[in-house]
Amino acid sequence: MIDELFTVLGQVGVVAVFGAIGAVLLRRDFRLGWFIAALALYVLYDGLLTRMFFAIPNYPQESSWNWLGKTMSLAGMLIVASLPMFGFRRVGLTVEQRPNFRTPLIVFLGLIALFVYLAIGDRSGIADFETIAFQWTMPSLDEELFYRGVLLLMMNEAFTRKATILGAPIGYGGLLTSLLFGLAHGFGYAEGSFQFDLMTFALTGIPSLILLWLRERTGSLLLPMLGHSASNGLFTVI
Repeated sequence: MIDELFTVLGQVGVVAVFGAIGAVLLRRDFRLGWFIAALALYVLYDGLLTRMFFAIPNYPQESSWNWLGKTMSLAGMLIVASLPMFGFRRVGLTVEQRPNFRTPLIVFLGLIALFVYLAIGDRSGIADFETIAFQWTMPSLDEELFYRGVLLLMMNEAFTRKATILGAPIGYGGLLTSLLFGLAHGFGYAEGSFQFDLMTFALTGIPSLILLWLRERTGSLLLPMLGHSASNGLFTVI
């Protein structure tokens, strides 16, 4: 429990530092209230994901994967997304795509091809049924709704200036969501010290930038969710 608390505080601290830098550089386009709320939401999200920092046992108890935590965080973010200041469409919970869909579709198919190539090279074999079911569903639903949905909306409200990159409006807040996504996988506290795995950070943070672009370009979480499912799931069936 203590390790996870230090982990989430450390991750929030790193993003807070980069947020402060952005606030100085983009002070005319920065809203402090939204930024603080976004960091607070991450603490809540992590608390739900870790079942109140592992105070609540996993269910089913014999499960190898965090079904309960993922369900709790997904449900929590759906409730947040339903609030009037958010709304399902604003967080990307829509199948409707913005015009000129061909370019993001090409990028998406290229991403899938890359994951297939990496999965073939991995040679870890076909996983058990529970692992396949979990990896094809829960990470993409839960993490995309949070990182490219609710959190992205809040960070975009905190940093309102955006630049158009290949047709997608990308802001400093969006980059912070990818930074936090990488930190969530590659930076933590264990055995009395903070530990940073650069390779894990890069292998999660860089693809998250592509998922961010797909989200902003299409206005929907559909392709990011499908891409995320493939990135996790293909390694379980090839």
